[in-house]
Amino acid sequence: MSKVLPTPDVAASGSGTSLAIGLVRLARPKQWTKNVLVLAAPGAAGVLTHGGPLGRSLAALALFCVVASGTYFLNDALDVAADRAHPTKRLRPIASGVVNVRLAYALGVGLLATGVALSALINWHLAVVLAIYVAVQFAYSYYLKHQPIYDMAAVASGFVLRAIAGGVAAEVVISQWFLVVATFGSLLMVAGKRVAEHAELGHDRGAHRATLDAYSSTFLRTVLGIAATGAIFGYCLWAFSLQTALQHHADPIWYQLSIVPMIVALLRYTFLVESGQGAKPEDLVLSDRSLQVLGLVWAVLFALGVYAS
Repeated sequence: MSKVLPTPDVAASGSGTSLAIGLVRLARPKQWTKNVLVLAAPGAAGVLTHGGPLGRSLAALALFCVVASGTYFLNDALDVAADRAHPTKRLRPIASGVVNVRLAYALGVGLLATGVALSALINWHLAVVLAIYVAVQFAYSYYLKHQPIYDMAAVASGFVLRAIAGGVAAEVVISQWFLVVATFGSLLMVAGKRVAEHAELGHDRGAHRATLDAYSSTFLRTVLGIAATGAIFGYCLWAFSLQTALQHHADPIWYQLSIVPMIVALLRYTFLVESGQGAKPEDLVLSDRSLQVLGLVWAVLFALGVYAS
């Protein structure tokens, strides 16, 4: 006998503990790993060893966790009908009836307002970046998610804004090549997610995400290839520009060497996406040992370039 899911418009009938667990799941703490991008710009600038920039960067990371969770609350409340038609997303807290829709809306708005307001205490530049992030997420949830191309651009912009937020919080200059890498790397993650969803959902893909019916598999793989090429090209130029800035040192080779694990990691990620494993990028990165090792090697080489050159 098939299980009948409770309607999402009715308050959860479970215990307070079930509701609390549902709210934590709705906040998606696993996806907070995306917010580590906030530390990228200050890390590349070598200021994470300084108390002031480090503190502001960590505060910005925490605020992005708050704001991102707020967007998940609102997005899941809006997507409740589509989620209930999805093979796994129907088990999400709102779709399964554990969390009431009205409660999700109220908490989501509260988290967004809190994050933006607190960011102004760090500096107004960060508040502007977070406000733009919130505006883009609203536009995505209400309209852009249904528009081909714009849906991917909106999601990718969220990653880029995280990278920018770290720079403005730490008050460091953000390199143009850093932004190029962040942009194409973000597009790579989003295109990979769409490729995997397109294959995973089959003929039912339109019921979950309308734009998936508009995309062909060939088009999505073309975007994936363009994004990977742009990320590799941008990173190479960034690495060589950083090396040029250190020419007064005897042997500034670390940035050049970091190109190798970066390229291999991007190729590995693209290979895994082509194998149908990119629907949840955060799970893929956290579960694939090769990506983790490559990431560690890259981080060591880049850190040597920043702090030992």
